[in-house]
This record gives sequence, structure tokens and C-alpha cells, in this order.
Amino acid sequence: MPKTSADVLKIVKQEKVKIVRLWFTDILGRLKGFALPISELTHALDEGMGFDGSSIEGFVRIYESDLVAMPDASTFRLLPWSIDDQKTAGMFCDVLTPYGKPFPGDPRYILKRNLEKAKKLGYTFNIGPELEFFYFRSPEKPEFLDQGGYFDLTPLTIGTKLRKKTITLLESLAIPVEYSHHEVSPSQHEIDLRYQEAMVMADMAMLYRLVVKEVAREEGVYATFMPKPVFGINGSGMHCHQSLFKGERNAFFDPRDPYHLSVVAKQYIAGLLKYVREITAVTNQWVNSYKRLVVGYEAPVYISWARRNRSALVRIPMYKPGKEKATRIELRNPDPATNPYLCFAVMLAAGLRGLEEKLPLHDPVEEDIFEMSEDKRRRLGIKTLPASLYEAILLAERSELVRETLGDDLFFKFIANKKTEWDEYRMQVTDVELAKYLPFL
Repeated sequence: MPKTSADVLKIVKQEKVKIVRLWFTDILGRLKGFALPISELTHALDEGMGFDGSSIEGFVRIYESDLVAMPDASTFRLLPWSIDDQKTAGMFCDVLTPYGKPFPGDPRYILKRNLEKAKKLGYTFNIGPELEFFYFRSPEKPEFLDQGGYFDLTPLTIGTKLRKKTITLLESLAIPVEYSHHEVSPSQHEIDLRYQEAMVMADMAMLYRLVVKEVAREEGVYATFMPKPVFGINGSGMHCHQSLFKGERNAFFDPRDPYHLSVVAKQYIAGLLKYVREITAVTNQWVNSYKRLVVGYEAPVYISWARRNRSALVRIPMYKPGKEKATRIELRNPDPATNPYLCFAVMLAAGLRGLEEKLPLHDPVEEDIFEMSEDKRRRLGIKTLPASLYEAILLAERSELVRETLGDDLFFKFIANKKTEWDEYRMQVTDVELAKYLPFL
């Protein structure tokens, strides 16, 4: 991978690249960008490219619209597809003001700023997300391509072929894949990425979603990361495996602890558990997200931690117990349609707040919480995640942690955007309501 602008220019010349795409995201995590002819690349690398920020969701108002996309040379990649047979490449950008300062509404900047806080404490924040998705016949109707289940070795269906092609393209983009498999629901799949430093992984997650969708489109089908596209079956999550490292040492690992968890890991978990309700509007940012977060479909609802128990919100994977590099925690509520930059930022902020406050960690809950009585859950102090986007918005709006993590500029725009989404949703009259009430009301 290149590291400098000079490296990029050298590769572009060697590979005879004709078009370079510059990418950034809006506050909702949708990939934005534009294409440059090679003749403009040197200028872009030196000075960035101006664009109208007022047309990007959550960026700026029309009377302060000028922004600059500054390419990050370290993210340069040759793309495995072309435009009109012209070889293409791409880079992620940092969004700047016309005065060269970081734009406070840029999600990439928000993550970068929070990673700096961890760095000052001596930590590197690593993430390994498990992004689930569905293949459907079209974007108009959720028609399955297969009837497979969890880990099913189905015949070479279109879904299996799509996964294989997607992995090949991801690896050609220097995005390491750990493994892939069929998920629980029909036509649902998962491709797991090998853990990386959080900024690298956020960029990779954006490319991952692009590649999954592009491969599906080329085969005449549709891939979606919508959290709950079909009633009555499991939705799609993004379980986030995470750890803090100090140099080459895993700060979450303690060989003397019965759980192999250090004090740092326990305080980090306690921070996640304490603040998870406040950050849920960011980790699960859509109205549809809360139709996945319900009891009965393996999605986490109850705020607790455990080792083997998959009904818990935070789990300690036990695949390689006692192995330092493998020790991490898994937060199970985020969904794959979130903005990864903001999602990773608020998770890190919650965990670091646990270290700052030296929060104690209560005992793990190894029972099936879904089967527990409400009275027992209450006695154990097990709370629940927000049940709707509206409840999550109210919690986030009052959260000092979320406001500090996102910064005032993005925080207020995000809250306003989510309130608008909720208002639009609550005023809709659905087919379910018409079928249930119209015949007799």
C-alpha cells in the first residue's frame, strides 16, 4: 500500500490509471465522491478538490457551502472494475474547510479525533466487524435467492458464487478476509474481515459494502445491509470485536485472571454497559434498526456481559482461551447499515470512559436471558436497549458523552436528522394498519 503522494503518482503512472475516485461519507455513512481525470491528480494531492458541501446530508448550510476533499494517500487502491474500459483507482478523503482546517462535520475526522484520545493514553484501538447482509432478486421486493441456514454448505447457488467473487475482489483491494459463511436466515450471508486499527477498518467497511453491492449488481441481483428487511426471521447485525493494544501487547489480556481479562478490559466493558443506551442512536441509527433489536431473533436486547452466552450484549469470545492476541470483547448490537466512523468512535468513547471512571464490572450472566423472568432480570439489574429510534434519540440528545464524542457541529445535525426520520416514520399509515383496522374501525 502506498504511503505518500509520490507513491500514488508512481503507481498511477506504472498502472496507466485513467480515473481516480475520491470518497468521503455524509453523517449517515453513505459513501459520496467524485471522479478525477489523471491530469488533475497532482493538484488534488497537493491542494485537495473543492466541492459544494450544502448538498451533502448534515454538512453545511447553503450560505457556507465551500468545502475541500483532501485525499489520504495511504488509502489509495487500484479498483477491480473499470469505467468504459479505463483503469480506475480510489482514495478516501479528509474533508477540510477552505482555510485548511478539519471540517467538524466530517465523520472520518470524528473518529480520528477520538483515536487521538486513545493514543494519548498509549492505546491503539483495533476492530474486527462481522457484517451480515441479504441477497434479494431486486431492491423492490425481498425475494430470497436460497433457503439456506446457519453455516449451511448449500449447493453452488448464486449467493455462494457471489460470496466467492466478493472475497476475491476484497482481497485484490488489500482488505483481508477471515472467513465467510451462510447466516441463519434464508439468503443471508456474512463475510468477516480480519481485525485492523479502527480508522483503517472504517475505510475498509465502507469499501466492503460497496464491493458487496457492486458484485451483486453485476450478477443482476440486489445486496442489502438493511437491519430487518423481512418480518419473522433474523435481521442483519454487525458484531464488533474490539481490543486496545499498547504496542504489540494486548491491553485486554491478563493470564492470571480467570477470564483472561485485564483490569483495562473489565473497565472498558463496564463503560460500554453503562453508556450503551446513550450511544445506540449512533450504533443503530435507522428506524428499521429497532425491528431487529427484539427478543426472539438472536439479536441482543439485554444489557449484560458473558463469555459463551450469545443472549448477552457484550460477549467474550472463547475460540482461543488464554491466547493474548485473540483476547477481545464483542459488542453485538450495532447493525451493518450504521456509519462505521461514528459507530467506532462512540464505542471507543464509552469504553475509555469506563477506564477514566474506573468502573467496576459486575459478574457475567451465563444464563439465557431471553428465557429469564422479568422479575429475575430486574433483580439482577439487567436493563434493555432502547426499543425505538425515538427512545434512542432522546437518550443520545441528553448524553454528554455522545455530544463530546461527536462534537457540537455533527451532534446537533445528527440529532435533527434522526428526529426528522422519526417524524416521517410515525406519520406513515402502513399496510399492516390498513389490514388490521380498516375493516372494522
